[in-house]
Amino acid sequence: MALTIEDITIFADGLDHPECIAVHPDGSIWAGGEGGQIYRVSPDGSEIKEVANTTGFNLGIAFSPDSSWLAICDLKNRCVWKLTIHTMKLSKFAEGAEGVLFNNPNFPCFGKTGKLWVSESGAFRQVSGKIFCFDERGNGKIWHNGPFNFANGLALSANEDWLYVACTWLPGVERIAINADGCAGTREVFCTLPRSCPDGLAFDIDGNLYIGCYAPNYIYKVSPAQEVSLLIDDWEAHSLCNPTNLAFGGKDFNELYAANLGAWHISSIKINAIGQKLACHQQ
Repeated sequence: MALTIEDITIFADGLDHPECIAVHPDGSIWAGGEGGQIYRVSPDGSEIKEVANTTGFNLGIAFSPDSSWLAICDLKNRCVWKLTIHTMKLSKFAEGAEGVLFNNPNFPCFGKTGKLWVSESGAFRQVSGKIFCFDERGNGKIWHNGPFNFANGLALSANEDWLYVACTWLPGVERIAINADGCAGTREVFCTLPRSCPDGLAFDIDGNLYIGCYAPNYIYKVSPAQEVSLLIDDWEAHSLCNPTNLAFGGKDFNELYAANLGAWHISSIKINAIGQKLACHQQ
């Protein structure tokens, strides 16, 4: 069943145009700002604290499997940062791999063993996106050379046998099989979303994929059978305002949080689904 604007609440307000969002196992919500801010928001949304600053423009973020550090994709500085949680110290994790430097590192996605996939969007309006892959020490390779039409948000299937890639200018979502040896396998289009700009991805435990669209202010739901439905449309562009990255959290893991690049807040949507736990939630 499609939801309405009334099903969206403003969870936390006063952030600097957040594009990224991640949920820590302690229930806190983390987000980034366009001025390099990294925010920690209390589980109830009442307290927002800037805990670090990259001086860049933060895109996607993700917690490592043991939650000891946060991977941060930085557009301005063209790197992935490592934010060590117990010290809040930033260090550069990667600037590229195999002699290829990042141009637009967009989103990090951890597997259960600590492997980190990073989408490289490529140049604007050029089909030149790639997927990098790194170990826990920052040693990397080009995992899939694409080219992808602006590779954006990433999500792993529950069994980590597929990597899903939001391709903003496709527009739609592709997926790449992950072979038994960890290498990239078959690539295919999972869904197309005409006249939209898909950005962020999140799965529920039933295998439904949720897609945040920068434009229009949509969140789509795609079933495992690849049936596309519009979950919510904020035609007012207020509660959802250029929604980008998505993350499940909350006490029962049935809150879908959305970052809003076009505004200053994080939205919360209670849906009739439980989110798929990420690597950091399974320890």
